[in-house]
Formats: sequence, C-alpha cells, structure tokens
Amino acid sequence: MQHFPIYLDTAHANIAVIGNGEAALAKLRLLFKTQAHITVFAPAPEPELATAVHAQGHTLIRHAPQAQDLAGMRLVYSATEDDAQDAANAALARSVGALVNIVDNLGGSDFITPAIVDRDPVVVAIGTEGAAPVLARAIKKDMEERLPAGLGRLARVGKAFRPQAEALPLGRARRDFWSDYYLKSGPELMANADDAILHDELKASLRRHLANTDQTGRVDLVGAGPGNPELMTLRARRLLDRADVVIHDRLVTGDILELARREAVFIAVGKEGFGPSTPQDDINALMVEHARKGAHVVRLKGGDAAIFARLDEETEALDAAGIDWGVTPGITAASAASAAIGRSLTRRGRNTDLHILTAHDKDGIADLDWAALARPDTVAAIYMGKRAARVIQGRLLMQGAAPATPVTLVENASHPEQTVTPCRLDTLAQTVTSCRGPVVMLLGLTPARATAVLPQLAEVTA
Repeated sequence: MQHFPIYLDTAHANIAVIGNGEAALAKLRLLFKTQAHITVFAPAPEPELATAVHAQGHTLIRHAPQAQDLAGMRLVYSATEDDAQDAANAALARSVGALVNIVDNLGGSDFITPAIVDRDPVVVAIGTEGAAPVLARAIKKDMEERLPAGLGRLARVGKAFRPQAEALPLGRARRDFWSDYYLKSGPELMANADDAILHDELKASLRRHLANTDQTGRVDLVGAGPGNPELMTLRARRLLDRADVVIHDRLVTGDILELARREAVFIAVGKEGFGPSTPQDDINALMVEHARKGAHVVRLKGGDAAIFARLDEETEALDAAGIDWGVTPGITAASAASAAIGRSLTRRGRNTDLHILTAHDKDGIADLDWAALARPDTVAAIYMGKRAARVIQGRLLMQGAAPATPVTLVENASHPEQTVTPCRLDTLAQTVTSCRGPVVMLLGLTPARATAVLPQLAEVTA
C-alpha cells in the first residue's frame, strides 16, 4: 500500500486550486462538497469557473500564486495542465509546508483524491493507486446503485442518538442494538419516515435491548478453510466480522484474519507437530473466560472444525461451563488438495472408501492401520506427514504396498504459493524434504491435467 487512506477534517481548512478550465472545475465540484475555504488562482478565469466559485462563496484571485499566498494552505491542487507550471506550483506549495496534488500526475503528487460515493456523512472512498481508474469508476457505479440515497439521513439520526445508546454496555449488546437499527429497522422505515419517526424507533429499540441485555457471551467454532479467503463459507465470514474475540490456530492466514473487525481481540493459540504448542486446556480456558465476560468468541480453525481440530474437547469444555456454542464447517485441506490436482478422492470402480489420517497423535507418530493402507487402489489423505514420511514409507512397503504406488504432495493447498509434487512411495521420504510449508499427502493419486484452485478463482473474480 503506497497511499494510506485517511479522512481529512476540512472544517475551516484552507485549500487552494491553481488553474483554469475543465480540470480545475472538475476538482472544484468535488471540493465544494467539503466545509473548507477554497481559494482559486486563475489569471484569466473562464466564465463558468468564475461563476461557480462566486456562487459557492469562495475566493477567486486573478493572478498566479506567490509563496505568501499559499502560506497556511492545508492542501494545494495544481490543475494548469502544463507540466512545467504544475511542477513550479508544487515546489512553491511545498516550500510553505502544504501537501500537493497535481491533477493526473501521480508521481508528482503528495496525495491522491479517490473516487467517492457520497452519502454524507457516509462517504465511501475508492482508490487504485492510480493503476486502474476505469476499475475505480466501475466500483463507484456499483456502490452508487447499492447504497440508498437516504443512507446519510439514517446515519445522521443515529449519530445524534449515540449519547443515549451509551446506556447499553460496550461490546456485543451495543453492537447488536446498532446492527438492528442500521441493517433492519432503520432501512425498513427510511423510505416513508421522517427523522422524528426514526428517532422514536431508536428509543423503542433501546428500551427493548436494555430489557433483554444478556451478559453471557457465545462461542462459535468456525472452520476457516484451507487458507484462501475465497474458500471460506459465507457464514464463516459473517461470524468473523461480528466477533469480539478471535482465538485462532497457527495455520489461519493473515488474509483471513484481515476479515475480522479491527477492534476485535486476536489471540494466537498455535499448535505445531513436534514443536511449541498451546495446551488444549489453556485454549478451553480462554474461550470460557472471554464468553463469560459477554464477548462473542470465534474459535477459528484451519480447514474444517471437525477434522483433526480437537472439536469434541472444546465443545465439552464449553458445555461444562454453561456457554452457548455452535459449529460452522469449512473446506478441509484434503478437499483443497484433491481440487489442486484435479482428482476425485473417491471413484467408482477404484475405491469405495477414503482414509483421512493424521500422521501423528498426542503421543507422537500415529500407529495406523498399515495393512489397510497398503492394499491396491487405496486412497488416503494424510495430514501432518512430513516428519513421519520415512515411517509411512517403510511401514507401507513392509505391508506389501507396491514401490511404484503413486503419491502426490500438495504443499500450501489453495495458497498463492501452492505447489504440487508427484512422486512414488519408494521416493516419498526423499521428495518430501524439499517441502517447507504444510503438506497433504495424497496416497494413490496422481495429478490430472488441471490448473490449481487459486488461478481458477482469480479468473472468476477478475
């Protein structure tokens, strides 16, 4: 991110626009929406520009600016459409400490003005770092159609009511109150209601929420999927957006955590095979502690919440503490890995069962049913198998598995850095040493002619 988005307070600020013609006028049409005092410098202003400036009650100066003219300006726009003149204006403005925007010159500007959807006081800014203005306009058009014209009035009434809403405790209770207003009752009333009716609805809603305030929180155990945010369920994204506390595993990616509210508390409780781990009792205690304080807790797990994720132990701990909970499934890594190689995990005439296994348990390397896994046409998805690869290879060969049995290693399934490495059982232990990220071993499967999951998703969303 080169340009950091901020909202600048323009009340009583001084802003200068230097230039004439359509470029200057287009910028002024936007700046006239602010509360700033605007000074326009144009030695020979066109009639339309002069009329607009005077009609809005701003200042028009009919000469080029000097340094003293720009002193005290917070922002300066240069829109002369002459490169040399714009550069000279920018140097002059910077000499007195003003930030400069040269219209249509990203490299010469200190800041950029994004495309804006105006539902004052709700303002949506859309920027593309100057890379794709056509895309910014397309997004703006879509947002204009989606956001009702009266949204600003809804927000203004809500803003005036905020002091009264402070009677509700911070956290879930207050957020539920505002969610009801902004997402349900307010929009339903807005089309045919004046400000007084909206205010009355807020008062009635506040009484209902004060009467029903429940200080006990809730825990949702949520599968985040294999790592690509595009592969999360809609419910998982909604729960993450509402969470007060997010207790997440090591394999939950930063891109997924970005989907949570910035105000949420994030607690990492990583577990790593044969490495440092957060004890399960500590995780259970964290969930209970925060839920008892009234928080909505999301226990965010990589993959699916019910596959190698200690789900039963956590729900039992919540039941014992009297905490309400729910489970939201996710796409497990085995599914993402099979999609990455374009193969089905089950196929008529090949395998009637599927083994989903973890290569180690709480005591170390797991003791699996090696004889069953060694049978011809067996398909298995083996999680957490890198360190156990030599044991897996040896046990299967001892049980009579063919050395040429295909194995496909899918590393970082669904991530941008995903890799697919086919090998044979007799080369498994040697091949896996090149893998650095999490690996799913697909025993009995070879890659089909298929693209990876991520490029397919990129085509859909492009």
